[in-house]
Amino acid sequence: MSATASPHTSLLHLPHRPFGPRRPRLTRLRCLASLAPASSGASPENEDHLIQTLCAHGRLARAAALLQGLPAPTQRTYESLLLAAARAGDTALAAAVHRRLEADPVFCSDPFLSTRLIDAYAALSALPAARQVFDEAPVKNIFVWNAMLKALALADHGEEALACLSDMGRLGVPIDSYSYAHGLKACIAASALHTPASARVREMHAHAIRRGYGLHTHVATTLIDCYAKLGMVSFAEHVFTSMPDRNLVSWSAMIGCYAKNERPGDAIQIFQEMMASDADLVPNSITIVSVLHACAGVNALGQGKVLHAYILRRGFDSLVSVLNALMAMYMKCGCLEIGRYIFNWIGRRRNVVSWNSLISGYGMHGFGRESIQVFEEMIEEGISPSIITFISVLGACSHAGLVEQGKKLFESMVEYNVTPHAEHYACMVDLLGRAGRLVEAVELIQSMRIQPSPQVWGSLLGACRIHGHVEYAEMACSHLFDLEPRNAGNYVLLADIYARAKLQNQVDVLKELLEEHALEKVPGYSWIEVKKKLYSFGSVDNKIPQLEELQALIGEFVTQMKNEGYVPDTRSVLYDIEEEEKERILLGHSEKLAVAFGLINTGSGEVIRITKNLRLCEDCHSVTKFISKFTDREIVVRDVNRFHHFRDGVCSCRDYW
Repeated sequence: MSATASPHTSLLHLPHRPFGPRRPRLTRLRCLASLAPASSGASPENEDHLIQTLCAHGRLARAAALLQGLPAPTQRTYESLLLAAARAGDTALAAAVHRRLEADPVFCSDPFLSTRLIDAYAALSALPAARQVFDEAPVKNIFVWNAMLKALALADHGEEALACLSDMGRLGVPIDSYSYAHGLKACIAASALHTPASARVREMHAHAIRRGYGLHTHVATTLIDCYAKLGMVSFAEHVFTSMPDRNLVSWSAMIGCYAKNERPGDAIQIFQEMMASDADLVPNSITIVSVLHACAGVNALGQGKVLHAYILRRGFDSLVSVLNALMAMYMKCGCLEIGRYIFNWIGRRRNVVSWNSLISGYGMHGFGRESIQVFEEMIEEGISPSIITFISVLGACSHAGLVEQGKKLFESMVEYNVTPHAEHYACMVDLLGRAGRLVEAVELIQSMRIQPSPQVWGSLLGACRIHGHVEYAEMACSHLFDLEPRNAGNYVLLADIYARAKLQNQVDVLKELLEEHALEKVPGYSWIEVKKKLYSFGSVDNKIPQLEELQALIGEFVTQMKNEGYVPDTRSVLYDIEEEEKERILLGHSEKLAVAFGLINTGSGEVIRITKNLRLCEDCHSVTKFISKFTDREIVVRDVNRFHHFRDGVCSCRDYW
């Protein structure tokens, strides 16, 4: 692994050609179609073929005009027109074909075309028209039913879709793998108050198993996707490991499941397993995007660069979604310059996601003013900010302590027709709270027109920890304990605040509550990539490679620091034990172990990049600053909130995090 790459590093193999698909040549057939007169007197067979050709090349107005004069269109011609209308978003053309079909004595009752018509209306978000086609279809076979089921599920009409599936069973319509797949998606979309989506998915899963479809590739893949959306990773794993046959979509679904559920290391590992399992499995853009998100999640820059090369070789650089994920990966791995370089490279094809990624990237690194500047450039370009845009720019203001600028941005949301959500209020509470303006933060919460979410109260609690405000911390937790009764982190944070305020009795009460309700704090984990291999370190993990050597190295650093006046910050250790034992626990913090591992296993001058799943503690922050100076190494740590670039004994956060 090399030192931090520059925008011009040879590792990237950046081509000099512009991004984007090349302009296709006009075929002779297309030229002839464009030159054909409105009424050529050609045979019906030729006119059918001409309409199909025009549809293939997007000449829909001309195709529609020819349809009017065609006495007896073929099934293929109707299908071509409907597919083209859906592809082009042309509802008027779909309606015109619908009217023509109703008057066609040959095809008015054709279930195949009924299916195609429902599909077209579904793609055009014209659900009432799709319902009309279904209701009036003289022949309703399994394909027509599935088309309607799919249309309802895609439109998030989950309850209606499940009712449709129930009707199929009641009327004796055979249910196939596609019925189950659409039904499972409907379970996610259903909004019933009394039956949670998880219960419905498991019920349908059991039904599919009884009917012999549980291990069908299409059904199993949809199950993995549904369980991923519900956060039920173990269920998804069970389905995946039970599948007798897996295709690219199945592998991609499992990779996406891990990536979406904060298990990026597993996502990268299973991607590598997929590549090794079958040479014919070629990742598509969806797979690539998921793996890039996973690489970003654990700072796996080496793996990300390998994917970058693959993207260029396979031509995925023509897809904005892939480039957005690639840009985000570099920025989340600490390579701001390369991320900006790719953003500039996307050029005029940039969408709101591109801008949001850049704004967020600068914010994570503490460059709040740069985030605001990018936001202003985005507005000048005519791009309308989204809900995510404001979350990103407000978060950037919070990390940089730009209180007044953040307040102005928050107030400007109404100008862009963006209604503040709980996430935006959480950002504002965090912004005010970090800056010590806790009274303003509480007043903002009390003025909210929507119910404060756990994020909002959590932001206040986090600010109370920074500034040691017991009263507001208790206020926040009185709500959090009701909203998130199983979240041990809230109890631990309040206990930490009590401990710092020397209120040991309250600390003991909270410990008893944790034990009584069997609540466990989320364990701290850190990840580091060395020679394109990912290593994980946990504070309670005894299987860490080179553990004794790592602890010895950290001990040496701490001893030297003590000689220079360092005092270990043991306030985060809530156990009622001797101070010496608390210091020993601090030595086992996952980020310290990861730093030591990086020092031992990387070459001099290499940047050490670490990701942590929790907030960086004060003691680890102090120790890492010292190590960066003592070893003359740059250490980049990304915690749950932001980036910390340690160099020469100084952190980029300026101790404001």
